[in-house]
Amino acid sequence: MTLLQITSLLIVLAGAFGTINYLYLKLPTAIGILIVSLAASFGVMLLDIVVPSLGVAAVVRAAVLDIEFSDALLEGMLGLLLFAGALHVKLSDLKREWVVVALMATIGIALSTTIVGYGFSWLTGMPILVALVFGALISPTDPVAVLGVLRQANLPKSLETKIAGESLFNDGVGYVVFLVLVGLAFPHGDSHSAGMAGAAQLFFQEAVGGAVLGLVLGWLTFRVMRRIDDYSLEVLITLGLAFGGYELAVYLHVSAPIMAVCAGLLIGDVGARYGMSDETRQYIDAFWMLIDEILNAVLFLLIGIEVFAIAFELDFLVAGVASIALALTARLAAVAVPVLMLRPFRGFSEGVIPVMTWGGLKGGISVALALSLPEGEWKPLILTATYMVVIFSIVVQGLSVAKLAKRVTSTER
Repeated sequence: MTLLQITSLLIVLAGAFGTINYLYLKLPTAIGILIVSLAASFGVMLLDIVVPSLGVAAVVRAAVLDIEFSDALLEGMLGLLLFAGALHVKLSDLKREWVVVALMATIGIALSTTIVGYGFSWLTGMPILVALVFGALISPTDPVAVLGVLRQANLPKSLETKIAGESLFNDGVGYVVFLVLVGLAFPHGDSHSAGMAGAAQLFFQEAVGGAVLGLVLGWLTFRVMRRIDDYSLEVLITLGLAFGGYELAVYLHVSAPIMAVCAGLLIGDVGARYGMSDETRQYIDAFWMLIDEILNAVLFLLIGIEVFAIAFELDFLVAGVASIALALTARLAAVAVPVLMLRPFRGFSEGVIPVMTWGGLKGGISVALALSLPEGEWKPLILTATYMVVIFSIVVQGLSVAKLAKRVTSTER
């Protein structure tokens, strides 16, 4: 199929599944689309078992693999999603929580990667470096999935900022850690690093370079927008920043996700206050909210149909179930350690540890990173375990975290 045909099919299916969810399931849109998509996928598989002569599953599987989910997300959708998410996080709010956010996006990612990596290696016998790659790709949380659910819980502003900021930045940091570990675990693959010195250099180049590029491009865009009062042109400029900046970051070998977050934060705060009229601000907010909703609908649809790429072997499924418990344990450590480190110096909302632990939803970036791994004996196991963790996270945690948040949170101390 051509790119236009694939895009058209995905949008039609997202609209159809979203309608089914709205009329019958009445779940949060993204989660509802995922569940309907997953049900439809299993329905096709069941039909193929009942009437094997049809061969429907093989046709659908070929079409799913033709979509190249990893490239579609990592080289297209991710930049727009992160930019859109960052636009709605104010720097003034983030400034008050920056220490917590920084610790969770750095120490938290390191702890989670280590715990999952060593635990998965012990469970499966996988080489430790390869298992750490799995730990890195399963550690980032999905900012849009968790925020879309938690908004219903009327959280204290400080807790919402912690969750939003940490989710935005740990996507970028987790991606950089993943690239570094892939370079160490698969040295003959497509890698930018060699050895620990090269890994450290790559981390610095990707993380710091991405942040600097995002701030520079965001500042230049802000300076241009200050001289313009045309909302349609200014919307187009922000779209150019998100698309062009992401591709420039890829070309320069710096972190494109971190670039998108930093540019989005600057435009959403400084740019909105000093470079836009009220009319422009309303149009930009509405435009990016719509982009966010559409891309998330398509993304969760894709996650649902990626079940066709999964290997349904008993050993893999058992490892996947164990990985769910392992990922939750690692998430608890990633949240609890930074909070306990800072508790003597500042107050926290009640329930911050359980809410942020259970609300650390995994999403499409984990599946995309798993799909992007070099082919090898361990890739099917990693992909199956990743998929099971992501589905459990979105469906079970996503549908229950708002109730948990309402139960355990109160006003900020």
